[in-house]
Order: sequence, then structure tokens, then C-alpha cells
Amino acid sequence: MASGKGQELEDAPAAHYRSAVWEHFAFRVTYDDGGKKIVDKSATVCKHCATRVVYVNSNTSNMSAHLRRHHPSEKIGSARGKGAEAKGQLLLPAAFKQAYGDESDRAKCITKGVAYFIAKDMQPYSVVEGAGFRHMIKALEPRYKIPSRKHFSNTVIPALYEETRQEIVKELSDTASVALTSDGWTSRATESFLTVTVHYITSEWEMKSSVLQTRPLYESHTSEHLSEALTEAVTEWKLQRGSSTIPVTTDNAKNMVNAVNATAGLGPQIGCFAHTVNLAAKNAVSINQVSRLLGKMRKVVAFFHRSTTATHALKTKQEMLQLPVHKLIHDVPTRWNTTYDMLERYLEQQASIYSALMDKDVRKSVKDIAVLTDSEVKLAEDLTKILKPLKNVTTLMSTETSPSVSMIIPLQMMILKSMTPSEEDSATIKDAKAAITKNLKDRYGDPDLQDYLHRSTALDPRFKSLPYLEEDSIQKIYSVLTREIMEIEEQVQPREAQVASSSSAGEPEASKESPPQKKSVMAELFGELFTSEKGTTKTLSH
Repeated sequence: MASGKGQELEDAPAAHYRSAVWEHFAFRVTYDDGGKKIVDKSATVCKHCATRVVYVNSNTSNMSAHLRRHHPSEKIGSARGKGAEAKGQLLLPAAFKQAYGDESDRAKCITKGVAYFIAKDMQPYSVVEGAGFRHMIKALEPRYKIPSRKHFSNTVIPALYEETRQEIVKELSDTASVALTSDGWTSRATESFLTVTVHYITSEWEMKSSVLQTRPLYESHTSEHLSEALTEAVTEWKLQRGSSTIPVTTDNAKNMVNAVNATAGLGPQIGCFAHTVNLAAKNAVSINQVSRLLGKMRKVVAFFHRSTTATHALKTKQEMLQLPVHKLIHDVPTRWNTTYDMLERYLEQQASIYSALMDKDVRKSVKDIAVLTDSEVKLAEDLTKILKPLKNVTTLMSTETSPSVSMIIPLQMMILKSMTPSEEDSATIKDAKAAITKNLKDRYGDPDLQDYLHRSTALDPRFKSLPYLEEDSIQKIYSVLTREIMEIEEQVQPREAQVASSSSAGEPEASKESPPQKKSVMAELFGELFTSEKGTTKTLSH
């Protein structure tokens, strides 16, 4: 309640009268004969001079004009917010600066996105505490407050895992068949793990792969313990499919092979072909003459790796001789194809290597190092020729987005054919070829596994004529496939009829072309095999 020159006045409530001019005006109050208060809202009264000012239709222009004319020293402030703040409301500018609540949809969405980034890119939880990461988030969304790393590790990531797990379990339950790959490995912290990956085709005919689990192995890596771990994975993810078995691809370690064969519901066990090829290459380079050649080459490469003077000299000679400015490669026993890469790079740079070693500044530190002789260079060139098919096969199988078991036998036959000795081969090269041939011939020799591989190859349109088999064997394979397909067709006939009726109006989609790079690799590997096909098209007739 206010007063002005003896009049009783009442301030306008800020909740409904927001203009700052109301700090200087109020309504006149009177009382009737019964003592009831009456507020006159037809006019306002100036608190400074008690002048009445007409007030119509919530218009404050007359009051503002009165202040400017008669009280110019009085300043009109900002809009009154007392009523809005009392109700917990914010002005529009302030609302855009208010931080998101933890339970707001926007905050949850961003938090889940950060969790996906951590999981997908395998980032440490501590990334959310980094100054750079926090700066980026603040620039993208200033109102978002990043949760702590514990919140991500204890709540958000486990929730994301469970959500993804349920999606995969649901998708796997709708899949008729699955295949597994598994491998044991050791971390830099010397902790052992077993990883299991599933491969399947969805109901929409999309090929997918999902890493199901990576679990620590605390016991010794015996076939019994590995078999228990595989059984737990099959049970936990509900992978068993009635009477059918699940094919499993592993490395060629004996304990893994025995573990798969000892696990109910798994089989056949298929040795990773890229690993098999790598083992064959190791046999070739372990021959005495080849080992001595590689040892001599390693000394040269290691010298350039540890000497900054030699490295600078090598780069200078490369530019002078107009050779590619490439670093020399040192092979690593556990990395596939690095022996081939070392040989190839040394041969590419042998002129610059010789020239750099003859440099006066480099010769001062050269001890017990010699360049290759002409016969050793010839041996290195011949070795790269026989190792190149193995390199191509490993690259193809390792980079293929959807590697197929159907390629194993054709690739094996191609490699064996390339290892046929010729009259021009030296004794060392003949021994190397024999070592590769012996190693590969000993692989995939189990009759049941061979039958499985041949049937898989027959279903691949690229190799369906099976040109490396006798006609009787081919007919037997196609007879078995025909019978199996008919059995499957009887089981899914109702669903097939429904799909056929819904898609009868549409035209079949054209097959997608393979990427150009893959075509060139495939042509290089399988060119002769493709041209040797008998020209007949196999059909599954019955």
C-alpha cells in the first residue's frame, strides 16, 4: 500500500503489470458506505506529484509521457520480474542460457551419443575429462553438462551394451544359420582373452558380423578350458540351431582345433586361410640359404633405422637417383607378409642403399654390414615372385568385407599351381616351393571338412563349375546340395510363397558390381582358374 498527497494508493501487482513504469504509479483506493475497498483502475496516480493519469486498455503510454514531461530525472528501469521469478519462470534470454537438467531428453540424447563415441571408437573413459573434449562439447552445446567418467562406466555404457545386446539376440533369433570366428590373444598387460564373433545373414539378406564377447582367460589355454568358454558363448547368446552344427573359423593352433571339435554343436573347424598361408610362407623363409639372405638384409635395414646420419643420406640418394622416398621395412615375425615387404622394398631401393653406404659420413659408422651380392639379389628377386601370390591371398582374405569359405579351395589350388617347379628355378627356390606345397597340402585334409568346403565352393557363382575336380565328384556334390536345398524348401515353403506374391510385381535388382580394386586382385589371383572352366553351367535339377 502506498500513499500520494493524502490519497490511499495500491500498487499494481507485478505478476500482471510488468512494465517498469508501474514503479512510479499506483491505483487510487476508496471505500463505500459499507467499508468495502474499491480500487479505481480507470486512472492511475503519480507517486511523485499525485497527478491522476487516464489508464485505458492496459496502455501505459500516458504514464510514460507524464514521467518524461514532469519528472525527467526519474529513470524507467527494465521490466519488473518479481512475479515471474516467484512462479519459477524465466525470461526468454535467460531460458536459452539455462543448463539442461540431467533428466531432460536433450541431455540424455547427447550423453548417449558420447557413450556411442567411446564404445565405437574404443576410447578410454577418461576422454570425457579431457580439456579439449570438454571445450568441444561446450562449443557445440553450451547448456550441456558432461557427466563424470564414473557415470559413463557404471551407468551409460552398461545400458548401451544391454540395449545393443538385446537387439543382436533378437536379430539372431530370426536367423536360420550362423557361423563363428574365435581367437585367443594376449594384451600388452599380459592378460589373456578369448574373442567370439558371429556372422549371419538377416531376413533382409544382409550379411552382418557382430563381436559377441571378449572374455578373460584365467586358466591355462588347454582345449578343455577353451571348449568351456565356447560352450558358454553358444549358450549365453542362444546360438544353437536344432540338429545343425555351427561352423567355426580359428587359427591353426592345436588347442583351438581340439576345443572346437570337443564342443557339442560346433563344427566343422576351419583353419583361418590367411593364417595358413602365413605359416606356409614361414616354412619357405626358414630354409638355410634364405635365412642367411634375410639376416644380411636385416642388418642393413636395422642400421638405417638406428642411424640418423644414414637415414638422411638415404633420403638424399633417393632424391638424387629419382627413386621413391620410402623408408626401409624391417620384418616382424608376428606380422604377416612383412618378410615379403622387406624384400620388395630392399630391391626397390638397392641402388640408393649402396650409394648411401658409400657416403663418407656414413662409412665411418658402418661395421659388419655388407650389401647383397649379385647372386643374393637374384635369390631375393626369385623369392618375391613366389611369395607374391601368398601376399595377394592374405591381403584379399584380410580386407574382404564379407570373406567366404567358398574361396579357400580355389585359392589353395591357385597357390599350389604357382608353386610348380620349373627348370629355371635354383635349388633354393625349388626347396622353398616344396616347403610351401608340403605345408598347404597337409591342410584341410579331413574328408568331412573337404566335403563342406567343396559344397561351399559350388554355391559360389564364381567357382560353381569346380574345374579342379573330377566329373563324378562334381555330380556327387551337386546331388547332396540338391537334396539339402529341397529339405530347406519344404520347411520354408509357406514363407517363400508369401514373399513371392508380395514381390511378383517388381523386377529383380541388378547385382552390384565389385569395386575396381577387388576386380583387379580377383583377376590376378583367379584369372587362369576362371578361363579353365569348362563352359558349362551347373544347375540344381531334381
